[in-house]
Amino acid sequence: MKRFVTGLLFVAGTMLGCAQNHFNIPAETFAEKVKVLGVAPIFIDADSDIVYPQKELLIPLISDLNRKYDPLLVRKLQSTGNYYAVTPLADEPQQLFSTLMARREKRDDAGVQYNKYFWKNDEIGAYIKKNRLDAVMVVVVSGLTQTSKIYSSNLLTSLETNYAFLTMTAQILGPDGTVFWEFPNFRGRLFPYYPLVNLQYPDFSESEANQSRQTAVRFKSLDGIRRTLEQKRSDWLLRETPEPEVYGRLFDEMVSLATHSAGKKTTGASVDGKPLPPQDDSLKPGETPVKAVPAGAEPARSPAPAPTVEAPVQVPAPKIAVETPANPSTGPIEIVPATESTR
Repeated sequence: MKRFVTGLLFVAGTMLGCAQNHFNIPAETFAEKVKVLGVAPIFIDADSDIVYPQKELLIPLISDLNRKYDPLLVRKLQSTGNYYAVTPLADEPQQLFSTLMARREKRDDAGVQYNKYFWKNDEIGAYIKKNRLDAVMVVVVSGLTQTSKIYSSNLLTSLETNYAFLTMTAQILGPDGTVFWEFPNFRGRLFPYYPLVNLQYPDFSESEANQSRQTAVRFKSLDGIRRTLEQKRSDWLLRETPEPEVYGRLFDEMVSLATHSAGKKTTGASVDGKPLPPQDDSLKPGETPVKAVPAGAEPARSPAPAPTVEAPVQVPAPKIAVETPANPSTGPIEIVPATESTR
């Protein structure tokens, strides 16, 4: 039930979000400026507020998962049709992050806490020019400790306290360091900013078993974190899909906010999604050209041919017989308008 409600909110939010501009510049300007988009490898900010007892093992695990699901984000961006090309950039993530990142700042916008990143303009410009891009998308996984309320599996118990999370942010940067677009984005969105993964959980089972009023907060195991981030999505028929649940949900949210309709042109008429072939205006043998008549005007009528006068000829009286015409008339042709869409 909880998954159904979440999915319903996601669909409703996406439908409402499509009518808004979620860019920091007009969508038309973005469409003109960004034809070729590069996607940097997903970074992990090891120096952020990552609270975990085995941090030295957690960071390589997240780095491997980021590398594994990098192509999924690229495919989702390509499917929007907003770009001539979306190029994945094969660089070493940690070294590139150290080169490009200037500083981080913990923000609290619309009651949502996240880490906002600032970048070195000259290095960003050189990186974009080196890879022959119009803009580059940077995605960062970072640690964040914040107050949150977590419910038990039966939704009857909850505990509100400080928990450690891993979160994901993203930006699209121009050659001069201008931030064209960023995630999270708080322009009229309905649903909250989801973390990548909770590193801690309240142990309701232990407090219930011991009949204790105190609920301990424990860290998830490395295997538990890996299984959470590798869990596959289910379709509407509850069948498992190849796409990961957590990464896929965050990528979908990013792509929905980074999709625009500016600059899209209609290529021509189509039926069932297939373009119609160009019309051939050449005449077939025996046909005469027909001029188009403006709407509301009466079509021109051809003058009746003058009757031919022939000299009378003496012929015997014909026999009375009924003959079938060589080309029987089928009556006037009636054009019936289509009752279904051909689109």
